[in-house]
Amino acid sequence: MDNIELKTIVHDSPEYEAELALRSAILRRPLGLSFSADELAAEADSHHVGCFIDEELVGCLVLKPMDVRQIQMRQVVVDERFKGRGIGRAMVKYSEDLVRKLGFKTMVLHARETAVPFYEPLGYARVGDRFTEVTIPHWVMVRAL
Repeated sequence: MDNIELKTIVHDSPEYEAELALRSAILRRPLGLSFSADELAAEADSHHVGCFIDEELVGCLVLKPMDVRQIQMRQVVVDERFKGRGIGRAMVKYSEDLVRKLGFKTMVLHARETAVPFYEPLGYARVGDRFTEVTIPHWVMVRAL
């Protein structure tokens, strides 16, 4: 694989602006959505993880604490040019290690239905019924850490 660097991104930093641009381009704009100022402010207490190749952000995700034991993985995205190179798996593993060290015991996520086959081999299990979020089908998925 390319020389990749996984690291946390500081909220409101230049790297965070690159993260927002990537998340917006892949997850929001295709659905006609954008980030509100309130949504961005609410991310200040989240952990942001980025994957960089030659200092270019090629993937990212957000980890939002739900309580002292559970954390939610959100907004997982990999630049289309870099899909299929293991970047998503590497970010998930890095995130699991990070939140384990922070004391969290359970990772929760809302997976787009098309992403369920990505998460299941990584140990995530569907919980409950399919639901609609941002106009598309999702599943709650959970993994004990």
